[in-house]
Amino acid sequence: MAVRAVRGAVQLERDEAGHMEEQVGALLTAVLERNDLATDDLISIWFTATPDLHSDFTAAAARRLGIVDVPLICAQELDIEGALPRVVRILAHIESDRPRADIAHVYLGAAAALRKDIAQ
Repeated sequence: MAVRAVRGAVQLERDEAGHMEEQVGALLTAVLERNDLATDDLISIWFTATPDLHSDFTAAAARRLGIVDVPLICAQELDIEGALPRVVRILAHIESDRPRADIAHVYLGAAAALRKDIAQ
């Protein structure tokens, strides 16, 4: 079993805790489903949020999905002029037999513009 990394992002419509939970939950669910993963396959998840998001911890959505025994950490994204606003990004470390080229990176909605090269 190899250790792999999965990227993903979602742009929120507004900075509201319930909306963040819904959208980040959708992102995590899509990452798990598209890569045929169970929570036991997760090693850790790193969450970043743009500086304009203040309503909740981005990792809280994972806990509400039942991802309770996986190390999670939240950080603030760099404040770069002209960057896409209200974006939550993830970097999930997983155990998987899939080749690196077969990992499905998930960019939902307008966040797909961030990585057109790997967004699926």
